[in-house]
Amino acid sequence: MTSSEHRYPEICVSGPPRELGRQIGEATGELIRGFCAIAMERVNKTAVVSRAEADAVAGRCLELTREYNEPLIEELEGTAEAAGVPLLDLMLLQVRNQLTAEAESACTSISLQPGVVAQNWDNDPELDPFTVVLTRHPDGRPSLTTLTQAGLIAYIGFNDSGLGACLNTLPAPTRIHGVPHYFTLRDLYEQTNLDDAVSSIKRASRAIPANIILTTPQGPANMEVTIDDVHVLRPDNGHRLTHTNHCLHPDLVPINQRFPELIQSHSRKRRIDTLIPSSPVSDTAEHTVDLDPIKTALRDHDGHPRSICRHANDDPETGFWSTVFSVIIEPEAQQMHVTRGTPCDRPYEVYAMGTR
Repeated sequence: MTSSEHRYPEICVSGPPRELGRQIGEATGELIRGFCAIAMERVNKTAVVSRAEADAVAGRCLELTREYNEPLIEELEGTAEAAGVPLLDLMLLQVRNQLTAEAESACTSISLQPGVVAQNWDNDPELDPFTVVLTRHPDGRPSLTTLTQAGLIAYIGFNDSGLGACLNTLPAPTRIHGVPHYFTLRDLYEQTNLDDAVSSIKRASRAIPANIILTTPQGPANMEVTIDDVHVLRPDNGHRLTHTNHCLHPDLVPINQRFPELIQSHSRKRRIDTLIPSSPVSDTAEHTVDLDPIKTALRDHDGHPRSICRHANDDPETGFWSTVFSVIIEPEAQQMHVTRGTPCDRPYEVYAMGTR
């Protein structure tokens, strides 16, 4: 496992669930222990419950997730054993967003036909050292490559069946117990088409809302996921979808009035729609998307400090946030383009799905 100033470490594992987990724990154990330490420090400072209550939440969510997709818990058990961390600590990584009040939402995402989904991931830059590109080849299931913090069961990425996904926060009602969205996202990567992807999210007992923007064999799609339902958006013109951090589906738009702080999300949505045309951004001869306009849009600083490409600023609560990475995913090519840091001053490096 090697990394550099501009590239994240790359890991490739294969086998049945527990063996996948064992290989992940052996390859990333030091990163997992470091991520656990910093995540638990944050939870202890900002959690709305005590540590004992947090452990109880993690235990209950573990049970719910085992009912939802037991092989994923078997993988997590293998990871915990090999990394030398308690299973409950590893589960706390998955549920930590259910225990704290989200300070701010700031990611911007795009899905384009044919076959590209992209995002600026805005968060705490202290998470960068724990980020890896992880390819899994599970026995009997689609292979997947994810850009993720070590120890998470899944995050942003794609599978070898043409599904690619990015994840945004979506302020909406929550509950403390449920299947963490990292697990629902991982279950999604086990699907091969949009209908099954939607069904995989719907059958989970979910704790917090999230927005999942997709590229699929059936074209661009977006799922606004609440604890009660999954609302699917498709592009009117068949070519483009964009999303920031407020609800767009007509049934959910009233929720936005309960979160007036999302005004900056609306401005980023207007800006990305201006930068990314509604007509195909593609080479019609090759039937591929021209990535340069996407990169230009993701480097945009209009409206700084709450711009698409985000940099640290003097906001007392969230000024330390920045674009930790920018990612453009091409599932059909089985690759993604990633900047380690802000895309305005870092190169997009290509990561291909690892081979067995």
